[in-house]
Amino acid sequence: MAEKVVVGLSGGVDSSVTAAILHDQGYAVTGLTLWLMKGKGQCCSEGMVDAAKICEQLGVPHEIVDIRDNFTQNIVDYLVTGYQAGITPLPCSRCNRAVKFGPMLTYAHDRLGIDKIATGHYARISQNPQTGRVQLRRAVDRNKDQSYFLYEVPQTELGHCLFPLGELTKAETRQIAAEFDLATATKPESQDLCLVESHGSMRDFLDKYINNQKGKIVDTTGQVLGEHDGIHHYTIGQRKGLGIAAAHPLYVVAINAGKNEVIVGDRGSAQAKECMVRLINWVSIAPTESPIRAEVQIRYRSTPAMATVMPLAGDRARIIFDEPQFSITPGQAAVWYDGDLLLGGGLIENNPLAN
Repeated sequence: MAEKVVVGLSGGVDSSVTAAILHDQGYAVTGLTLWLMKGKGQCCSEGMVDAAKICEQLGVPHEIVDIRDNFTQNIVDYLVTGYQAGITPLPCSRCNRAVKFGPMLTYAHDRLGIDKIATGHYARISQNPQTGRVQLRRAVDRNKDQSYFLYEVPQTELGHCLFPLGELTKAETRQIAAEFDLATATKPESQDLCLVESHGSMRDFLDKYINNQKGKIVDTTGQVLGEHDGIHHYTIGQRKGLGIAAAHPLYVVAINAGKNEVIVGDRGSAQAKECMVRLINWVSIAPTESPIRAEVQIRYRSTPAMATVMPLAGDRARIIFDEPQFSITPGQAAVWYDGDLLLGGGLIENNPLAN
C-alpha cells in the first residue's frame, strides 16, 4: 500500500511541484489548503483555485480548512500588538509554528489518518543516528533557503515533515513544473508577505488596525529632530523616509513605545556587538547550558556572523558577536547554525535605548 502524505498547497509553483514529485514517487497524496485570510488576497482566493487545479491535474483529493480565526489571532493580532509596542515582529516563523505545521498535522492525523505532511519550503531534514534527534538543515539553494523561518517548528512536528525541494534549486523546481506541465508552472513568484499582497503594503495593512499618533523623532541624546506620524511606520536600521534634514545619514536605532519616540543616530549607533533572545527553540541539538560558537543570522536576508551563544535560565540567551552587527531588530529572530545545520533560535529582545 502506498505511503500517505498530506501536501500543503498554497497554489504557488513550489507547493505544486512538491505534490507532483511525491505523487510521481508513488505516495498517496492529499492536497490541503489552509484558508488563512478574511477577504480577498492572492494567497487565499486565487491560491485555493490554483491548488484545486493542481489536485485535479494530479488526480488526488483536495481538502480546504478554514483557519482564518487562528490566523487572525496568531498572526494579525500578533503583528498589530508588536508594532504598537515598537518592535518588528517576524510573522512567517510564527505562522509556520502556530498556524501551519501543527494544525496541518492535527488535521491530517485526526481527520484523514495520515501522519506525514510535506510543504514547498526550501530546507532539508536529516536525523542524528546517535541521538535520534531530527535535524534541520539549510537548502542546497542558499538563495532560496527558508530554514530560518522554520526554527520554531518543534521536534515532535519536524519528524513528520517532508521537504522535497530542499535538494533542488529554484531553477530546477521551475523546470520540473514545466516537465509535469503543471497549471502553476509559469505563475509569478510571490514577492511579499501574504498580508502585504492582500493590502498593498505593510504600511497600509498596519494603518487599517493602528491609528496614526504623532510623536517626536529624537537623537540618542534626546534632542528633538523632527516628528513622526506613528511608531508602527518605523523599524530598526531604517534610513529612508525619516523626513529629517541632516549633515550625515541617520538611521533608526531604537523605538520607545512608552514615550512614542523614534530614536535616530549615525550608522555606528545602529550597530551592536550583542543582544538578548528569548523563547528559544533548540532544533538540531538538545538544549544546552554551555556556551557554543555558531554562525548567527539576525534577519532572513542577513549574512550569518560568528558569535558566542550563552544560554541563560528561562529559555533565554545572550549572544555576543565577534564584530558589531548592523540593525539588530527586536521582534526578529536570531538563528544559529553550524555550517548548514540549524542548531536553534530565539526572538531578539528590546535594546536599552528603547526603555
